[in-house]
Amino acid sequence: MALRPTVLRHRRSGRGPPTVATVRLAVLVPVKRFTAAKGRLTGVLGDSDRSRLAEWMATGVLDVVAEIPTFVACDDDAVAAWAQRKGAQVIWGAGLGLNGAVDDGVDQIISKGYDHVLVSHADLALPGALLDVAHDGRITLVPDRRDDGTNVMSFPAAHPIRAAYGGGSFARHLRQALAITTVDVEVHRDLGLSLDIDTARDLAHPLIRKVLPEWLPTNPANPAR
Repeated sequence: MALRPTVLRHRRSGRGPPTVATVRLAVLVPVKRFTAAKGRLTGVLGDSDRSRLAEWMATGVLDVVAEIPTFVACDDDAVAAWAQRKGAQVIWGAGLGLNGAVDDGVDQIISKGYDHVLVSHADLALPGALLDVAHDGRITLVPDRRDDGTNVMSFPAAHPIRAAYGGGSFARHLRQALAITTVDVEVHRDLGLSLDIDTARDLAHPLIRKVLPEWLPTNPANPAR
């Protein structure tokens, strides 16, 4: 079953009545300094528009999980201040890089007593189905639309997946998950969650174009075009 911040899970023990256990879910979103984000869009968008787009996407992700205890892994003061305004807790990870920051964030979340962790990229254009990914007792991986990267992963605290982002991360994360023989593994293919924004081609995707902010210079609905 899909999880929410506190979920009552009914389990039978022998022939007795169902027992109730509490499952605590937390969300981790690593967020790069907005002014350094989306470098592959240089030449398509100016510096200020790239920064604004990165913040717009990250805000959309946090809005979707607003009811869940959420942690933002970052090493930038402006991102930390933004995260706090959005109601998220900040996990500072200076100099750790993406993989180090995610692993450190997951470890800190687990140390706080959470039972299940959902890790999401901050650059999802259509994050609406994020909370459908977390299932008690299951590792779930959401690949990007090329089956190359891992846009979202969800796992029990007892079986954390170590971050292995970079080209081909989905295959690496899947190998890790399948090596854990005591828990179910799901590859969850969701069109919306598979759409991240890194390139000009991504900006031109029909579903992404429908949701881009009107102020974006590449948006046909921009009145300044």
